[in-house]
Amino acid sequence: MSESADIVIVGGGLAGLTAANRAAELGRSVIVLEAGEGEDYYCNSRICMGFINVAMGDIEAGPDSMRRSVDAVTRGFAKPELRDALAENAQAALRWLRRQGVTIIKGTWRPSNQAMLAPPSAIGAGLTWRGRGGDRMLRVLAVQLKARGGALRRGVRARELVMRDGACVGVFVESAGARSEIAAREVLIADGGFQGDMELLRQYVTPHPERVLLRNAGTGRGDGLRMALAAGAATAGMGGFYGHVQSRDALTNPKLWPYPTLDMPLSGGIVVDSRGQRFCDEGLSGVHVANVMAKRDDPLDAFVVFDHAIWMQRAIEFPLPCNPLLVRHGGTLHAARDISALAGMAGIDTAGLATTIAAHNEATAAGQGASLSPPRSSHAWKPMLIREPPFYAAPVVAGVTYTTGGIAIDGSARVLREGGSIIRGLYAAGSCTGGHEGGPVSGYTGGLGKALTFGFIAGNAMAGANAVAA
Repeated sequence: MSESADIVIVGGGLAGLTAANRAAELGRSVIVLEAGEGEDYYCNSRICMGFINVAMGDIEAGPDSMRRSVDAVTRGFAKPELRDALAENAQAALRWLRRQGVTIIKGTWRPSNQAMLAPPSAIGAGLTWRGRGGDRMLRVLAVQLKARGGALRRGVRARELVMRDGACVGVFVESAGARSEIAAREVLIADGGFQGDMELLRQYVTPHPERVLLRNAGTGRGDGLRMALAAGAATAGMGGFYGHVQSRDALTNPKLWPYPTLDMPLSGGIVVDSRGQRFCDEGLSGVHVANVMAKRDDPLDAFVVFDHAIWMQRAIEFPLPCNPLLVRHGGTLHAARDISALAGMAGIDTAGLATTIAAHNEATAAGQGASLSPPRSSHAWKPMLIREPPFYAAPVVAGVTYTTGGIAIDGSARVLREGGSIIRGLYAAGSCTGGHEGGPVSGYTGGLGKALTFGFIAGNAMAGANAVAA
């Protein structure tokens, strides 16, 4: 039996529930479709650490500052229209979220940590999401939606968009084995990326998805992307992901993901393969390194190598630090007083590693990282000398949190066709969209910040309101 609403939203994460609440607040009837079951259905928004930022900058720093941050971290890759929409609406979206009853506190002194969902994640390893910031946020938004007359349908999976005369007018869904249609004036796709689908990962991201770590809820299966493609949507930036470099043991030890990561140790040291050769620019961030690792013929042939000074300085510079959490929770960390012994323990070619470290130290001491092959940048993280024993090597894996490519949209979250025309009645927001981040340096513009802001933009746009109104 078919039913109808002004707006149907596919996905009950932060982007979907933000858009639903904003549209309902403005008087529209809304149905949210969530494939997960139960009040604590699994999704990335629920298990997140909870920092809300824009391109690692303060989300309340103002539009001009946020534009500069996006341009800096993506090297101009982000579509200007999306960059501007994010910068101009992020602060209003955050203020709106606070008014819903979601508690947001100051995290740490870093600009990226100024806004954090509360209660914060526990300082420890593994997933600790129950009752924490993301979990509480989604519960608050679900309660608010119900109070506004909206419906959150759990255990319902969207399968196909209903298209008529080139416009989206509803969605076909499956629930308890039955198929039905929900008619709508507008449909929003907000079901996350495609990181949980092996076929799509192999097609776009890595030749060996079985050899990367899925450090995510596993619920982003690409349903929305496939539906949008079938309706004629264009895509943007399909090749990358946001994630981190993790201990290889995280593949079998759940205590080692989503944290700790080895992003901070590698920012001072080097990343090498079993030949002892560097293959990426460690100064561009752990996100970039993880992307390069994932695209290699063997994504698991990688080690982070550093010394005791880096272990005692960089490895503790994070709220959930690699030192001491990595070893405390069973991660492999080879340690030796000399490089040859370290190479033997880790299974790295001794001569190759010694040569690479010598070249790294010489270039670092001279401030000539650009002379290395591949070049070593220092604008984000300066390299450190690897000379103070003991020396360390950790076997690592690329950890995928969410894919950064997806459905092409404009600054009002409307879905675009190839050539730039809009698909009437169809919107998309959050990690199912592309064009915001990624690119050659894997620039990260903020998972929660992006989801919140474009969910807010979509809610306004579908309800016919000004996108910056709060």
